[in-house]
Amino acid sequence: MAAPPPKTRDPWFDNAKMALVTLVVIGHSWTLLPPNVVNDQLYDFLYAWHVPAFVFVTGYLSRGFAWNRDRMWQLFRTVVVPYVLFECALAFFRIYVGGEKLEDLFADPHWPMWYLSALFFWRLLTPVFRPLRGGLAVAVVISLVAGLRAGDTLDMARVLGLLPFFVMGLKATPERLELLRRRRVQVAAAVTLVAIFFLSMGTDRWASTEWLYYRSQYGELEASDTRAFLIRAVLLAVGTLGAWSFLALVPRTSGWFTRMGAWTLVVYLFHGFVVRSADYAGYPGWAAGHQGVSLVLTTAVAIGLALVLAWEPLARRLNHLVDPLGYAERHLVDAVALHAVKDAAEEHAETLVETMAEATDPEKPDPEPSGQSR
Repeated sequence: MAAPPPKTRDPWFDNAKMALVTLVVIGHSWTLLPPNVVNDQLYDFLYAWHVPAFVFVTGYLSRGFAWNRDRMWQLFRTVVVPYVLFECALAFFRIYVGGEKLEDLFADPHWPMWYLSALFFWRLLTPVFRPLRGGLAVAVVISLVAGLRAGDTLDMARVLGLLPFFVMGLKATPERLELLRRRRVQVAAAVTLVAIFFLSMGTDRWASTEWLYYRSQYGELEASDTRAFLIRAVLLAVGTLGAWSFLALVPRTSGWFTRMGAWTLVVYLFHGFVVRSADYAGYPGWAAGHQGVSLVLTTAVAIGLALVLAWEPLARRLNHLVDPLGYAERHLVDAVALHAVKDAAEEHAETLVETMAEATDPEKPDPEPSGQSR
């Protein structure tokens, strides 16, 4: 029976992942810029849809998760371990290099570690929501209600607030996503993103930037429950349209940018050290005095940082720190395989030596010529 062909990576999603993590780096870098009309609008426009798009893609790529030993070990190795390691590393860096004061280490994920905490719970919920009929409606209700009580512990407010986008990704299929490839859908997607851009001009009039983070209780945002439900519902709708529009415009071609999509977690976990370093070095003060130049420069450097961190020779080495158990596993497998090859080689060598010894033994009688008569 022929072995099944190896699975190939979808360049569409690798392009989307790399573009989205680059936008994460840009968004975090923009926090170093002074507040003004242009910077604020660009920031609100980006956060209205790019995190929902990231969560949607995460949900789609999590569809195969199950409660079995292999998947649970993978969850522990690729999510829990990096969370613990980088929560410690970033906290140490921010406290001892930046002089910041941080509290509730691990229990309250610190920027930008909330995503790994959320990913852990979303993956655990995958076997519940993927087959659940009406699961998306349930997730929307949970998101609306979560704003009443969900708090900072393990960032449950974000876990539950952004849950609809993850479930939407779980429910998506290649056939449904194929609809986004149509030309008229792509035109509508471009128009939608332009509309969201103009809508973001009035974010502070009908809500505030804090709403885009899905992390605060409604009471902290000084909104009645009815108004809060309405704002959250509008944000869910805008985030959904923005996420779909983004995916519709992502190229399907494969190239160097596509290959970088394999290293998005490396980019995500390491870029924070650079952004914080710029903050500690006084970059916000310089940016405040050079408002026009600083936006362009910050954006360009953020893009360059994402590309450098995803450059395979560097990313492959940094990944040893992101996934140390996987690194150890791979070396253990290689060592076992090398030992097996060594044993086989020694066995073949011994057999060859014995064969040669028998062939050259002077005391061994020569065989009779074949066909010789008696």
